[in-house]
Amino acid sequence: MRIFNYKLINLLLICTLFNLVGCNQEKKIENLSSTNTNIEETVSNPSENKLNLTVSLLPQKYFVEKIGGELVNVNVMVEPGASAETYEPLPQQLANLSNSSAYISIGVPFEQVWLEKIKSANPQIPIINSGKGIEKIAMIGHHHDHENENHQDEDHTDENHTDENHTDEKAEGKEGEKESLDPHIWLSPKLAKIQAENIYQELVKLDPKNQAIYQKNLATFITEIETLDQQITEKFANVNKRKFMIYHPAWGYFAKDYNLEQISIEFEGQEATSTTLASLIKQAKEDNINVIFAQPQFSQKTVETLAKAINAEVVILDDLAPNWSENLLQVADKLSQSMK
Repeated sequence: MRIFNYKLINLLLICTLFNLVGCNQEKKIENLSSTNTNIEETVSNPSENKLNLTVSLLPQKYFVEKIGGELVNVNVMVEPGASAETYEPLPQQLANLSNSSAYISIGVPFEQVWLEKIKSANPQIPIINSGKGIEKIAMIGHHHDHENENHQDEDHTDENHTDENHTDEKAEGKEGEKESLDPHIWLSPKLAKIQAENIYQELVKLDPKNQAIYQKNLATFITEIETLDQQITEKFANVNKRKFMIYHPAWGYFAKDYNLEQISIEFEGQEATSTTLASLIKQAKEDNINVIFAQPQFSQKTVETLAKAINAEVVILDDLAPNWSENLLQVADKLSQSMK
């Protein structure tokens, strides 16, 4: 009987030890699981620390993402296929601005009307002028023969005020005539470097702790721009002609960079008259122009009429394409091919 009691006591002790060990292992597993969950939450939520930025155009998004990298979320106001000349932001877009850390403007026409409304949607939002320091040229149309005049943007990048240049995008031309300044500054690689530097400076102000990352990204982007500039220069090195005809005069800065001449069909929303069309047809024949360029954001009816009159091909150039660098290289290909 005594031997049986000893065996029973030993069995109970062994069971107790197993229970204790099992409980300790379960607690360790629970603690490890909790630790892993915390780590996963920390890693999987980096977006909480990103800057939410709003820009006007898709090419600007390209610029900002090149410099901001994984540290930024970029919203675009002018949707794909829409024109920056006439765009009206959707109510939801204006509402979303309440979450933006800053609005990066560029001077396109719709900003002149909407920047105040954008600011009213988020009174504290900094309005950043990415075109600060850029000399704007006059927008020359088919019925204008003025020489290009340069106009220096004033530095008005106050964090809570719109840039004065966006509310008055006209300058005095010859004999007191008002001339519109060309807003298409993103289409020049040379001017893109200035815009990149402006964006970098503002990102550092908004997020100084990541200055080193922004600086590294800026240097990489500048190298990309300079390589692109060289590639485009080489494409126009041996062309026989320097003129091209296009519907909307968006490529003035690009033409200036590479010693080209842009002949526009439309100007400031005004279609070419029958007299102007006759003049354009005559000029196209004299200059041996066999390609007419159009933009996807505008009607191609007039372009097709003109192309038919001179037996020319219609080719699309998109000044608002999202992949800025690739697009400019493709544009250079199309233009240079038409000039051989």
